[in-house]
Amino acid sequence: MAEDMGSTVPRRQLGRALRQLRTEAGVTLDAAAEALECSRQKVWRIESGLGSVRSVDVRAMCQLYDANPELTGALAALASETKAKGWWHAYGDAIPDWFELYVGLESAASRLRFYKNTLVPGLLQTRRYALGIYQVDQPEMTDEDRELAVELRLQRQSLLTRRLPRAPRVQVTLCESVLLRPVADAAVMAEQLRHLLEVTDLPNVSIRILPLAAGPHSGNVAGEFVMLEFPPGNRSTPEPAVVYSESLTGGLYLDRPAEFAAYEKVWASLGRLAFDEGQSKNVISKILGEVHHG
Repeated sequence: MAEDMGSTVPRRQLGRALRQLRTEAGVTLDAAAEALECSRQKVWRIESGLGSVRSVDVRAMCQLYDANPELTGALAALASETKAKGWWHAYGDAIPDWFELYVGLESAASRLRFYKNTLVPGLLQTRRYALGIYQVDQPEMTDEDRELAVELRLQRQSLLTRRLPRAPRVQVTLCESVLLRPVADAAVMAEQLRHLLEVTDLPNVSIRILPLAAGPHSGNVAGEFVMLEFPPGNRSTPEPAVVYSESLTGGLYLDRPAEFAAYEKVWASLGRLAFDEGQSKNVISKILGEVHHG
């Protein structure tokens, strides 16, 4: 079974990182194969994320490309994950914070679907809303680190309007409770709601509100999630779609077709309950009016 070959997510991430290191080091595929005493095909397969990878091979490649010890350790740890069936990625454990898989996947995606029932997704947050979240979320963070984290979050938003590669299609289903839940003060919330109205005018962005009146639904069971799909690229097999969901201690990446299909069903059922885009804009505008005059 090809599926037992290991989880595709860490394989792809590892392959991308190793290809980048090799390119930066100015080493050709042939030269790498010769130095590593293996076939050109093997190096290419590892870089293309086409199979499980041994830590010993990763360490040899990192040494050849002159990677620093931290990165070498992180990539070797990632290699051990390429043998796993699914992948639980615990932040700040074997893989350092700066090695952020989700952000890499997000920027490579051609379609992103978000279901959120607690907060506005990071891609659509304003600076002050994001700061308000981090103050609650990471109270022990220094002001400097918090600013940096918000800056990174805002940088990610450029993908909404980028020209090349083409901006992804972004679809968001937001629970009405997200609009009603105050973050920081009324001015911050009003600014955030106005920003949602602006963003929804982008041709590639759709925001739909799931009314509280809809009652219990499949999203209550599934919890918040992001569905990522990737462009075909120039490989015969495109990168498999991934579902990402996070908890307090880590992120879960699900990339088996059956798992993705289960979330497709949840997404479809949320779509049947949510207001359409026009009605959703009206709901956001109405709540914005109430925040202003509250």
